[in-house]
Amino acid sequence: MVMRREQADAVAPDTPAVEPFVPPTPEVEFVAYAEDSILSGRVALTADRLTDLLNDHDQYTLIDVLVESLVDGRAIERREVLVDRDELSIVHLLGPRGSSGRRVRTRQHPVAIQLGPYHVRGYVHALPGSDPIESLRRRPPMVPLTDAWIEHFVGDVLQRRRVSAVLVNRHLMDWIVEAEDDEVEMPDIPIAHGGPLAKDFTGSVHVEPVDDDDEGNDGSTAITLTA
Repeated sequence: MVMRREQADAVAPDTPAVEPFVPPTPEVEFVAYAEDSILSGRVALTADRLTDLLNDHDQYTLIDVLVESLVDGRAIERREVLVDRDELSIVHLLGPRGSSGRRVRTRQHPVAIQLGPYHVRGYVHALPGSDPIESLRRRPPMVPLTDAWIEHFVGDVLQRRRVSAVLVNRHLMDWIVEAEDDEVEMPDIPIAHGGPLAKDFTGSVHVEPVDDDDEGNDGSTAITLTA
């Protein structure tokens, strides 16, 4: 005779398994500047910071994307767009900054950078006593600048956008030079009310009229975007 004890913790065959709760991956707003267009959408933040995400991966899937052409300003919407890091010159730094314990004491240096059709001015941060340009060359591809502004054309209209921080792709830099503090400061421009921007994650829309009497000007209107 064989005596067996029933296992008290046995699960009935028809009892469904309980899946552990997995919190959803947060999504952050994402504005990227490519060679011929600007992409605005969202991206899943699978790292502590957007900087880490961009430097740890070569490709990113953008969700609910608005693609604006630099040629004529026309915009189209796409549910998803897969982009390579090598296609992106600049990205707005809109995600969390990360733990303050990971930050180190640095000095900020004003710089001017050209990346294809984009001109950027802002502050690069480097360790005290180090050469800011040389230290930038040794860093990961996407390098942050603070208190920056971006200048580019859409068609024949000059646009400027003021941002608290951006990431620039150092692999796509045409040139970088040290600048002065007053060269980084963007002049104050009165806010023009009205004229909504289709999908603007960056701030208010400003209009800068162009004087018809200026030599070489055709009376067009320059749109200035700031945050």
